[in-house]
Amino acid sequence: MIYLLEKFEKFLTITFFTILSLFISTNLFAATIKDVSNIVGVRSNQLIGYGLVVGLNGSGDSTSSKFTNQTLSNLLKNVHVQLNPKDIKSKNVAAVMVTATLPPFAREGDKIDVTVSSIGDATSLQGGVLLITPLKAVNGKIYALAQGPVTMGGFNLRGGKKQKHFTTTVKVLNGATVERSVIWDLYHQKFATLSLKQSNFNLAINIQNKINSFFKQKLAVAIDPRSVKLKKPKNITMPEFLAKIEKLNISLPQQNIIAINENTGTITAGGDITINPSVIIYGNFTIKIKNPTTITELARDLKKSNATPQDIIAILENLKQSQNLNAKLIIN
Repeated sequence: MIYLLEKFEKFLTITFFTILSLFISTNLFAATIKDVSNIVGVRSNQLIGYGLVVGLNGSGDSTSSKFTNQTLSNLLKNVHVQLNPKDIKSKNVAAVMVTATLPPFAREGDKIDVTVSSIGDATSLQGGVLLITPLKAVNGKIYALAQGPVTMGGFNLRGGKKQKHFTTTVKVLNGATVERSVIWDLYHQKFATLSLKQSNFNLAINIQNKINSFFKQKLAVAIDPRSVKLKKPKNITMPEFLAKIEKLNISLPQQNIIAINENTGTITAGGDITINPSVIIYGNFTIKIKNPTTITELARDLKKSNATPQDIIAILENLKQSQNLNAKLIIN
């Protein structure tokens, strides 16, 4: 049995927030090579930019935010309006950092989502519009332009209401247009390298043997516990070669996994994952687990609660750190 006691000796129950998908089995016995590895060179790139969100209903940066006023003044100069930053008194504008992920092989004109986060003292970005913002990579070049109305989609809904502190981090769905491609000539490559997501000598050797067996020739060589070097056969193109490799099944050791999405608060786990007897003191309550229990039992016993996703994640992390949770945590 699981008992949750408030510090004031008051009984408290707690429930998993949003979704605990107990119908998904995470005891993995087999996976594709694509599941356990990436192709070196085929990767996403991080983009960042600085911009303004306007149209806020008095919830923007205060007049003491000098960088916001200066940015707005500079913007107005571009439309031939001269205004001293000290004269700007509006609280309907917020300075923000804009981030996005440029997918591999993205092309000019493609649309990508962007995340917009306040860097001033704005209380909410809800209802605002992001003005055109160049998004740069670490090389300083502009790869996308972002603009559009912000949305609360994907950010911490609880009981049908939006949590206040998450209204300063919002989304612009399909809000950026790719202006520059990251070109990689995959077609003419004769060699490629698989990078395993985890270091494992046995897995690297298994992948090597699986590829060589499938193609009936020595095309793959495991060069370390993270890397398998590939040589393209003569009769197919590199994209065709990699497509065949990605679909090959590979044996994996049994492993329990709990997947957590911090943005949405979604927790996905197998129902047979066990938790050892333990005691956790967190916030205003204490969790006492007297006998080994499962995630299924935990979800059933802890039904009526106002715990946040952050509470749940923190509890699971503490259980894992104390080696009382028999599963691997994957936090996205």
